[in-house]
Amino acid sequence: MSRLLTTGLNAGRDAPPTVVDGEGVYFHLEDGRRVIDGSNTGGALGHRHPAMVEAVRRAADTPVVNEGWTWVGREEAADNLVSVAFKGEEDWVGAVRFCISGSEANDMALSLCQSLTKRSAVATRERAYHGLVGLSRSVTVQPHWHGGLARHEGGTSLPAALAPVRVLPAPDGAIYGAELHNPPPSEYLHSAGEILSGTAATIIDYTQGGIYYDAEYQDEVASRAREAGSYWIADEVVTGAGRAGRWFAFQGGKSRPDIVTLGKSLGGGAAAVAAVVVSKAVMERLAGTSWQNYGTLRGHPISMAAVSAYLQVIVKDDILARVQHLEQLFTRKLKAIGRRHPSVRRIAGQGLHWTVELHGPDWRTWLADTTETPVASRVASRALEAGAVIGTSGEQTSLFLAPPLIISDDEAMQLLEALDHGLDVADQEFAQ
Repeated sequence: MSRLLTTGLNAGRDAPPTVVDGEGVYFHLEDGRRVIDGSNTGGALGHRHPAMVEAVRRAADTPVVNEGWTWVGREEAADNLVSVAFKGEEDWVGAVRFCISGSEANDMALSLCQSLTKRSAVATRERAYHGLVGLSRSVTVQPHWHGGLARHEGGTSLPAALAPVRVLPAPDGAIYGAELHNPPPSEYLHSAGEILSGTAATIIDYTQGGIYYDAEYQDEVASRAREAGSYWIADEVVTGAGRAGRWFAFQGGKSRPDIVTLGKSLGGGAAAVAAVVVSKAVMERLAGTSWQNYGTLRGHPISMAAVSAYLQVIVKDDILARVQHLEQLFTRKLKAIGRRHPSVRRIAGQGLHWTVELHGPDWRTWLADTTETPVASRVASRALEAGAVIGTSGEQTSLFLAPPLIISDDEAMQLLEALDHGLDVADQEFAQ
């Protein structure tokens, strides 16, 4: 019996597939199958990318230097991130602080804003997920990610929030199944000023729960946050560093954040690394102070080597253009899949991150407090039979697609065909 306290990609009792190896966009499973890794936001360059392997191999032959010491590789990674990913954004980008995970980055950013404003309350939007550490857990308002214990006889054990949390309305953002009445953000954010009043920070992410933003929503939130004296944090842990089809999702709007948080893709799948990037205005506010937030393994030499190598690959192989091309393919094919399957309620996405939401109970009532395998997980199991790993983030009715950014057109079609195959399970349940 394994001593590992496990979790799973999908909800329910079914054991997740056992991975024994991987290469490119494929997982190799214990049972001998080779399947497409179609839902892995941490594997931006897939598995065993030669440039990433070589960078990590070289970095392994270095001293273990913690955040309290200057390390040339960390300085280079910060300079590379600013000069490459933030090229053209020199007017506002200030400085970089590396850390280990997106949850940690969001917690660091939120606590910094509390210190700067001397305020406690923070704000996010409906269905948000920002992590499960400290303040990042407090602003994770999607119920099944409450950070507590789901009791399988029903109900939950909720830890107390670390700060008062305000919640903004979210946009629809669907390419299929959008609500007929879809008002402009200025209408449904009419109370945003009141909601954000007295908050230290307003943090928005660009993917969770199938919520994807257009420029109009982002710019409206940014304007309301500034009016309220609330720092705007763009949570780009998922979308940043290329998955949105540009370096950052926020570049689709005119507004620019006070702080950007990064993770997942930033290490190219070769190392656990995240970052907090602050604006020049925040840097000016920090002048004469010391940000007493220290981590032993932040900016580890292996992580820093991975960041620099990843940035180089994205530029050299023109990955952003590749993602933009694939976005058009996914848009076209997913719309057709939605029309073909009556179980599909809505489809939304951008770049290489897509959500397929099924008809079923409202997400607000899903607390993961049952061992019954939800329909989304059963769709994922059937898709695996067709050769692709698709995730649900433990959700009841939502599936998400996030393949490596290096996926080919043919491999993308195989992934979408596996989804198409898996949705037959949901159609059967919907017809009952």
